Amino acid sequence: MNNNISRRRLLKGLSLVPFAAWGTTASGAEPTPASPLKGNIRQAVCYGPYRSIPLDVFAGECRKIGLLGIDLVNPDEWETVMKNDLVVTLSRAPGTSQAESFNRVGAHDKLMELYGELIPAAGKAGVKQIICFSGNRGGLSDEEGIANCITGLKRLMPLAEQHGVTLLMELFNDYDHKDYHAIHTAWGAEVAYGVGSENFKLLYDIYHMQRSEGNLIETIGKFKDVIGHYHTAGVPGRRDLDEEQEINYSAVMRAILRTGFKGYVAHEFSPKSQDKLTSLHDAVRVCDV
Repeated sequence: MNNNISRRRLLKGLSLVPFAAWGTTASGAEPTPASPLKGNIRQAVCYGPYRSIPLDVFAGECRKIGLLGIDLVNPDEWETVMKNDLVVTLSRAPGTSQAESFNRVGAHDKLMELYGELIPAAGKAGVKQIICFSGNRGGLSDEEGIANCITGLKRLMPLAEQHGVTLLMELFNDYDHKDYHAIHTAWGAEVAYGVGSENFKLLYDIYHMQRSEGNLIETIGKFKDVIGHYHTAGVPGRRDLDEEQEINYSAVMRAILRTGFKGYVAHEFSPKSQDKLTSLHDAVRVCDV
């Protein structure tokens, strides 16, 4: 198949999705856009659930929906995001492992090498945030894991500070990520306090933390100073932010606003419908408080 024809067909098909959500008329008249976003919550989206859509096409659709950036793209994808006037709100770190990471002293040298190359490249490109992980517990005590993470991360902080890059450690639940160490906000906060740099923060995944510990609104307020980024998804199933899941996302977003948070909230749910862009549009509206 001719690639240009294939691309045109894809663009034509995708362009119908957000317009349908925004009020396309049956007569074919120009669609009436929904009311503008309030924009109090700076919203982005993780590319993972949408990788069936070419990134340049997806980026254009994100702009139509009102999103400001795209999360969890690889370094070779940064340019595509930015040329579409979007922010790379969080970069992946190729070569790193969720299981073998900063809580293992034996992994530190490899991590220094990987992040030692990635951080300067990100700083030069204007990418401000990179993901990192605690690693799996593997028999370590909480105290050992915290101490090891602090030791490793402190080695990277001068470089991160020099290049204006923040490392974000994601908090998971251990139902989906068996034996992962950073499954409680308080644990991650102890790492952040020990590191003692504004260039290390927590990635508070609302889905994971609802499954792991609940008490979202109080926890967000308590640990606001060490949370640098948020992810969304519905519980159960990591699906749409609709009325069939248990998190009151509007209330959680208002709680985030009360903390004075100025970073990004990125959607990381897997849409239930094949109409993925309309699901994303709906999630943006839910969180636009």
